[in-house]
Amino acid sequence: MSSEPIIVSQGVGKAFQIYAHQNDQLKQILFGLWKKFYKDKWVLNDVSFSVAKGERVGLIGRNGAGKTTLLQILCGITRPTRGSFSVKGRIAPILALGSGFDGLLTGRENARIGAAILGLSRREVDACIEDIAAFADIGSAFEQPMRTYSSGMLARVAFAICAYAKADILIVDEALSVGDETFQKKCEAFIANFAKTGTILMVSHDLEFLRHLCDRVIWLDNGVVRLTGDPAEVVDAYRAEMTPAA
Repeated sequence: MSSEPIIVSQGVGKAFQIYAHQNDQLKQILFGLWKKFYKDKWVLNDVSFSVAKGERVGLIGRNGAGKTTLLQILCGITRPTRGSFSVKGRIAPILALGSGFDGLLTGRENARIGAAILGLSRREVDACIEDIAAFADIGSAFEQPMRTYSSGMLARVAFAICAYAKADILIVDEALSVGDETFQKKCEAFIANFAKTGTILMVSHDLEFLRHLCDRVIWLDNGVVRLTGDPAEVVDAYRAEMTPAA
């Protein structure tokens, strides 16, 4: 593992605008220079950490702790309200699997577009499209419009695209919670193999998987870093917090 940081988050904070009334958003557009018509809901607050090249880092925390928002910021999907971040290298973002697909296009067509968006050239897409189809393993449905797919089938295609994106960094948000058990095992095997050479930042509620995969675990609690360090120590502390008193 290199000591060179490949992901850096410095004082990152994210607030969403919450409007009490339906027409307050219009008022904000028209009169926002003079008055504020919303309240800030901070989901991240002063989050700082770095990930070294080749490091495997897990993110844990309750639902609503800010984990997904943090990953979305690092992937460029949303912007931080304050603070800064940097990411070096090609990212394979396994977030909200299948949310960007066009339901009128086939699985193959969406796979080609998705691979191109992740940075593959047409030649590279041509070379790996059958491997993507094999990894997804949805048979003839790969040639059918995606509007006919189940959520599990969408997840298979989305993960398969990322598996062949030739990425330097794998950013994963609960991808292993969808699909059947066989597909989940295939995903786990891919992530474990990727971890041998690539950098991983992933959210998972499978604490044992993170304990064995990761070099370090970060615990987010109400938008702030509660604890970071050895996976076993952080996971045990988190479990103790989550276990109700007898």
